[in-house]
Amino acid sequence: MHRSITRITKLIAASLPMLALSLGQVAKAESPEYPFVSEFNKISTFASTVPTNGDVNPYGIARVTHSEGSLHEGDILVSNFNNSANLQGTGTTIVKITPNGTQSLFAQINRSTVSPQSCPGGIGLTTALTVLRSGWVIVGSLPSVDGTAATVGTGCLLVLDSNGHVVETITANIKGPWDLTTVDAKSDDDNKVTLFVSNVLSGTPTIQPTPQGTVVRLNLKVSEHEKPYVESSTIIGTGFAEKLDPANLVVGPTGLALGEHEILYVADTINSRITAIPDAIDRKSPTNPVEVSSGDKLNMPLGMQLAPNGNILTVNAGDGNLVETRPDGRQVGTIQLSPMGAGTLFNLLVVQDKGIYFVNDGTNTLNLFSR
Repeated sequence: MHRSITRITKLIAASLPMLALSLGQVAKAESPEYPFVSEFNKISTFASTVPTNGDVNPYGIARVTHSEGSLHEGDILVSNFNNSANLQGTGTTIVKITPNGTQSLFAQINRSTVSPQSCPGGIGLTTALTVLRSGWVIVGSLPSVDGTAATVGTGCLLVLDSNGHVVETITANIKGPWDLTTVDAKSDDDNKVTLFVSNVLSGTPTIQPTPQGTVVRLNLKVSEHEKPYVESSTIIGTGFAEKLDPANLVVGPTGLALGEHEILYVADTINSRITAIPDAIDRKSPTNPVEVSSGDKLNMPLGMQLAPNGNILTVNAGDGNLVETRPDGRQVGTIQLSPMGAGTLFNLLVVQDKGIYFVNDGTNTLNLFSR
């Protein structure tokens, strides 16, 4: 059974009745009691994620909110982790998908243009993908020379301009960047951006799980005309399980979402649970993860997003299901997104008035869960 942060909170939450709200009521979308996923009932293929070079295994998803360069508001970017031979940690492409489902290449990153010193190990694009309001694109690289765990490198964060060209790399406290989430608070004077990044290659990973995974907070200063500048890099979370894995290359802390009261939620994949890091914006020192919910419907959660009602949405690596969990730890909704089962889901994206986009690694497509 899943467990909430405190036993008392769980018992109180479990006693609350489900609200009987009709589909048309605004209160339903705002209520954590009523599952956000219950609003949707149709799964459709939106676009292929395979570019002309044949890269497969789509991982990261990010939506463009402001037009800049070759990026237009409403476009969705998807990063590929594998090359055309399906070798993990060797994908070099980001595709762009328009609101009508047309796909094109946004970026193909040549390994020779990124030095081993600036991005140890090469290029293998991960779930860590975001598009800033200022037009910069940031994507994680966790590379492998031959698609095996024996040759993985610690990688980096790659910064691309709005036309898909790499302009810099970030390595401060970055060791195996697996996923990220962004707080992008633009003002008239400057653009302060906070990135939270989960690392799965901290310490010395082995095939047995070890509590070495970390979460890092990067504070950036960004403008449309100057590339992002790292003002500070702080490890705010430690003790996450991570391991090398022959079938999956690596497994460790994945999805991140910043909730109310500066609580950062983290998908602890190996332990099939959702955890939290309190005071994530201002924390000066690392803390071990606090358990929010575990077990039950959670089955190796990977990608994570917050629903409009404040609930936590995760997709399972273990069975192809999406799970909705309240901040108090109660799991209130489960939907099968991929009948192909384990190993097909990796990340998701909530778009207001559209639904939930998700990548399907089994079909190499971007799909839409909608009304």
